[in-house]
Amino acid sequence: MKKLSLGYSPCPNDTFIFYALAHKKVRGSLEFSETLRDVETLNRMARSSELDVTKVSFNAFGHLRDDYCLLRSGSALGRGCGPLIVAKKRINIEYLAGKTIAIPGKMTTAYLLLQLFDPGITKVVEMPFDRIMNAVSLGTVDAGLIIHEGRFTYPKYGLLELLDLGEWWEKETGLPIPLGGIIAKRSLGADIINEVDRMLKNSVEFAFANRSMTRGYVREHAQELDDEVIEQHIGLYVNDYTLDIRDGIFAVEKLLNMAKRLNLIPYSDKHIFASTAAKYHQHRF
Repeated sequence: MKKLSLGYSPCPNDTFIFYALAHKKVRGSLEFSETLRDVETLNRMARSSELDVTKVSFNAFGHLRDDYCLLRSGSALGRGCGPLIVAKKRINIEYLAGKTIAIPGKMTTAYLLLQLFDPGITKVVEMPFDRIMNAVSLGTVDAGLIIHEGRFTYPKYGLLELLDLGEWWEKETGLPIPLGGIIAKRSLGADIINEVDRMLKNSVEFAFANRSMTRGYVREHAQELDDEVIEQHIGLYVNDYTLDIRDGIFAVEKLLNMAKRLNLIPYSDKHIFASTAAKYHQHRF
C-alpha cells in the first residue's frame, strides 16, 4: 500500500475534514503520514516540495501550479468568511497604505486579497496568525490582518474592524471567497491523485455524518478555543464546496487571474486539476 505525506493545519475545519483519513476510517489503496502545521508553514513546505498532498492557501497555489494540482474536495470557500483588518482605534481605510500592518504570511490568501484591495500597502510585518491580535492590542503594529477564528475573538482584545476583505471581494466579483484548498503533486500521476481525491471526499462525508466522533480530535488540536468558537469555525469554513468545489472553481480562477495581472503570481499553463478529464468547463473573467 503506497504511503503519502499529508499536511494540514490544526485548525478545527482541517482536523474535522481529515479526521477519518487520519484515523483510517476511509477505505482505499493509500496510507497517509500526517504533518500538522499552520497554513503558512504548509505553504512554505509545499514550495520546497516536502509534502505529497497538503492544505495550502490559494495564493500559494498560484506559485505552485506547475508542480501541484488542486483536488476537488477539501477546499475552504464561502461567503461571509473572509479575512478582516482590525485596529485598536479607528483608521480611515484611505490611510492604510501608510500604516504598519501585521499579516499572517506573504503566501496567505489574506495577504493576496489585501494586495488586490490596495497594491500601495507595503508596510507589512509577518507573524503567526495567533499572535497578530495581541500585537495590535499592545500597539506593536498599527493594524492586523486576521484569519481563522480571529473573526470571532477580536473584540476580546479591544479591537475594531476596519475592513472585511471578504465582503470587499464579494462585492467586487459576486463570487464566494476562495481561501485555501488541498493540492497534490502532479508527479504522483492521475490514478493516485484521483484516489486521494476520492478518499478525501469520503473523509469529509464521514465527518458530516459523524460529527460527535470527530470532536475529541478537533478539540485536541484547537489550542485554547472554546467549544462554541470551534463549532462556529467549522460551520463557517466547511460547507458544500468542501465536499466538491464545483462552480467555486470560478472564484479560484478569478483570484489567480487578478493576481497574474498584477504580477503577484507567475504564469502557468497547467490545468488547475490533474488532467483535462477532471477539468471543469472553464470560464475566463
